[in-house]
Formats: sequence, structure tokens, C-alpha cells
Amino acid sequence: MSLEVKKSIKKYIPKIIMWVLGIILLLCIIKIALWEEKYYREKEGSERAKPELVGDVEYSEEIISEEKVTEKQIVEYTVPADEPRYLYIDKLGINRARIMSVGVNSKGQMQTPRSIYDAAWYNKSAKPGKGRTAILNGHSGVGSSKGIFNNLKTLTAGDEIRIEMGDGSVYIYRVYDNFEVKLSEANQKMSMLQTSPVDGVESISIITCTGDYSLNQKTYLSRQFLRATRV
Repeated sequence: MSLEVKKSIKKYIPKIIMWVLGIILLLCIIKIALWEEKYYREKEGSERAKPELVGDVEYSEEIISEEKVTEKQIVEYTVPADEPRYLYIDKLGINRARIMSVGVNSKGQMQTPRSIYDAAWYNKSAKPGKGRTAILNGHSGVGSSKGIFNNLKTLTAGDEIRIEMGDGSVYIYRVYDNFEVKLSEANQKMSMLQTSPVDGVESISIITCTGDYSLNQKTYLSRQFLRATRV
């Protein structure tokens, strides 16, 4: 009788072990899920990973239009409700300049607007109003024509910049700093534009070409970097 009982118990040992291991695995999964949920809850609203920003801005006079943007084109321009639509910088005379959504080109450079009178929002960066950093760019000019950011370097700390979203809401920013970077150093310093200059404060960064024009490199030899924090 005793021998039969021992054989019966041995028969169920593998199943018992599998059940125990299954319970342990289940407990581990639950623990990890609870930890992950707690982690993301605590991080909600905080600065997340840096935007996918690679390389300098593209520049090619062949794809830049000098044609004036009409009032009709401005009024009829629409974007999704949560994306930037218009840019206002009173000190530079910029009023309702269209903001185009752009990505990167085949060379890994941040694309620019096709008109010298438009601005561009890099769509791999944050959207204004989301508590992080939105990156904008635009042209300083082409040929003898002055672009939207021809006088960007004249902005100083405290100057106001406004962005109107697709739904009509407006976000206000004040210039934090504004400085020129040599083209040879631009790629290395682009990371400065990816995060706010003030921890925990939403910001925008603007980049444009400036300095002397190089016929050899077919671009300007400096970049203007501006950072502004939300009011």
C-alpha cells in the first residue's frame, strides 16, 4: 500500500513543479506590470526622450520660392487642431506667417519650407502646448530677397513670440537666448535645440542660416540658434 502511494505522489510531482513555476512566472509578470504602470504614471508630463533630430537644416536655392504668399493663401491655410498653424513675432514684423510641417530629407537634414516667407515645424519634435520643446526653422533669404528670419539675430531676451495652433489657441514664448554658431559646429550643437534651456519649462527653438554665403558649399557659413520659453 505504501509503495503504491509513493508511486502515485511521484506521478504528480512534474505537474506540481509546473504549477509552482507557472504561479511564480505569473507573479513576476504582475509585478513588472505594476512597476511599469507606476513608472509611467510618475513620468506623466515630464520631459521625454529627445526628438529624433539628425543633422543641419537643408539649403538649396533651387527649391526655395521667392514668390510672395497671398492673403488668400494665408487665410485658407489649415493644419490639424493640435499642430502649429501661424507664427507671430511683432518685433520682426512677422504676422500670421504659415508654419509648415516638415521632416528630414534623404541626406538626414531637417527640411525647410519651400517659401522664404513661411516657417517650418520639425514634426519629430514636440507640438507646442505639450510641455516639451518644439523646433522651428525658416530662411533668412535667398539671392537679394529677405526671408522670414532675415533679422532673427536682432531678437533679445524677453522679446515675445506667439504660435497659433490649428484650433485657434495661442501659446506665448519669450526669448531666452539667441546666438550664432559656425556651420562647422552646427551639427554638434543641434542637441541644444532639443531641450528647454530651463528645466521643466516648455520651449521652442528656432534655427536659420546666417553669416557669409559660400559659393563652394552653396550655403551660409553660420546658423542662428534661438531658444524661447513659454510664458
